[in-house]
Amino acid sequence: MFESAELGHKIDKATYDQEVPALREALLRAQYELIEKARFPVLILVGGVDGAGKSETVNLLNEWMDPRHIQTHGMGEPTQEELQRPYMWRFWRVLPPKGKIGILFGSWYTQPIVNRVLGSSKAVELDQHMEAVVRFEKMLADEGALILKFWMHLSKPQQLKRLTALEKHQATRWRVTEEDWRRFKMYDKFRKASERALRRTSTAEAPWLVVEGNDPRYRSLTVGKSLLQALRAFLDNKTPPRHPLAPPLAPAIDSLHLLKTLDLSLALPKKTYEKELEKYQGRLNMLTREAGFKNVSVMAVFEGNDAAGKGGAIRRVTGALDARRYQIIPIAAPTEEERAQPYLWRFWRHVPAHGRFVIFDRSWYGRVLVERVEGYCSEYDWMRAYAEIVDFEEQLAHNGAVLAKFWLSISKEEQLKRFQEREQIAFKQFKLTEEDWRNREKWEAYEAAVCDMVERTSTRYAPWSLVEANDKYYARVKILKTLCEQIERAL
Repeated sequence: MFESAELGHKIDKATYDQEVPALREALLRAQYELIEKARFPVLILVGGVDGAGKSETVNLLNEWMDPRHIQTHGMGEPTQEELQRPYMWRFWRVLPPKGKIGILFGSWYTQPIVNRVLGSSKAVELDQHMEAVVRFEKMLADEGALILKFWMHLSKPQQLKRLTALEKHQATRWRVTEEDWRRFKMYDKFRKASERALRRTSTAEAPWLVVEGNDPRYRSLTVGKSLLQALRAFLDNKTPPRHPLAPPLAPAIDSLHLLKTLDLSLALPKKTYEKELEKYQGRLNMLTREAGFKNVSVMAVFEGNDAAGKGGAIRRVTGALDARRYQIIPIAAPTEEERAQPYLWRFWRHVPAHGRFVIFDRSWYGRVLVERVEGYCSEYDWMRAYAEIVDFEEQLAHNGAVLAKFWLSISKEEQLKRFQEREQIAFKQFKLTEEDWRNREKWEAYEAAVCDMVERTSTRYAPWSLVEANDKYYARVKILKTLCEQIERAL
């Protein structure tokens, strides 16, 4: 992987001085075209050997292009806030929007490689992390991102010479630390772990470019030209179209599906409901006060047919909680800011810290429900979303999140009855829109989408709970009881 970056590549000063002006002009033109079109973001990862020119490369890109439209992030040790969330949370927060360039000095590769070198993880754990990285980067690429990954390399003798030279001169001595020398002593281990990581993550969507860092002029021209070539390819629409890899699940030939197996006649008398409501609200409240709750978080997802009672169910849940501990996130059509990012970005930003409770009134499942049925995204996009959502939820669960996902199901007749009631009651009329009536015309398409969703995303750590919601009393109690049981298992 590193052999070609140890050949002694060099560029003479005359050639460098001749090529740089035209290259800088072309990079600036491409950057302004990127800003104007705002069709895709550019994500540049800079990693590699200490002393190989990583910081110089980051500074150079900011010098050669307009730094006002470049977001540069030095990803050092995670903060306490970041440690409360899944590992990838801190990187989702700094993804550049469409039309912008983001540079990550240090990335999701850094800690796994360091952990392997220091012996705090096994080779198989590094491999598993790299597999997750490949899926993440493929998702970014499928969302339209241009991903460029530069690994600045030095051979062991070159690194020794570089560190010694930097330390020798007073102006650059500060750049060499005791940590740099400790890592130099582990050069062979770092090389082995880095090569293992790079081989497993150099993909068609996000290939690694290993750059010999010994000669600054060679390094600078290589990075600049590679960036320009990739930018021009994307701006000129030279990227291949993407297509579905597999068809969606075929409907059962006897028309039987999950939703049809629900007994929508299930109901509770009002007196029973009031007793059960008090019982499970009290139980939920006590669970959030237990000492172990500070080590978990809760993410409750509410999806369902229009008028299925999501709002009422959510109010019964929050009625049991301390208002300082929870947040309700209502999900509507994405804003301009959200459309400039991958679709999961707006949900990652609301991932709670430990000891917190977040309720989503509709969620990331819009990609495989309304966006699928209404044609707001391509078949390829909603097909790939199943695996991306499972990945997302696995990261949340691994970090201690309790994922409670509820689908509230009502019959088509019950929905019509509730729509008509809303038309007659003044303070409920705002809940009924023309879109609600249009959605009824696609009832069967939504049923098929829901069944596919449950089939492909109900997992051991994030199961779907199908709630018979024709009777609101029964639905609310079932939701509270299920929520309590899931939190109890986590505690």
